[in-house]
Amino acid sequence: MVEDPQPHRQPRPQPEPPARGPQGPADVDAVTHAVLTASRLLVKVSARSLAAVAERVTLPQFRLLAVLAAHGDAKLVDIAERLGVNPSTAMRMLDRLIVAGLATRQSNPCNRRETLLRLTPEGRTLVDRVTAVRHREISAIVERLTPEQRTALVGALTAFTEAGGEPGVPGEDTEPYPLGWSDTTVRHSGG
Repeated sequence: MVEDPQPHRQPRPQPEPPARGPQGPADVDAVTHAVLTASRLLVKVSARSLAAVAERVTLPQFRLLAVLAAHGDAKLVDIAERLGVNPSTAMRMLDRLIVAGLATRQSNPCNRRETLLRLTPEGRTLVDRVTAVRHREISAIVERLTPEQRTALVGALTAFTEAGGEPGVPGEDTEPYPLGWSDTTVRHSGG
């Protein structure tokens, strides 16, 4: 029999591993599936909000109007960049919106060689109408959640948009991004 050279020594406590949630590929797949499912709902809400104006504008044309609503007067190249299209495509969309009375093209008072694009009052009304319908539908869905679920959803969506590089939502004292299609701080246009 071998005697323990230090008979009174207690076994060294092992540190507890830090508490962690699931972090494997299954977790990523579960979150991805949940986001895709939620995005289908948001697409349905967006489609329903556009249904009332579908005879006037296409979805890409509406996106152009929404960018103008969020940014105010803009140059064609800036609009094309924000939409992810080439300037000639943006110009064709814009030409149709001008004919429909929803947008205008004007010389830049600071640089007469530049042309600025802006919404007409009718274009602003159309964007506001679609945005209001979407806001009402999303509010009705959010009202069905418990206060705890709402808080968790705000945290999760904020983290998701930050991870995707999307700017934060403006405060209550500013205009909401029209249908979420904005990439810089909202500027209020005079019209």
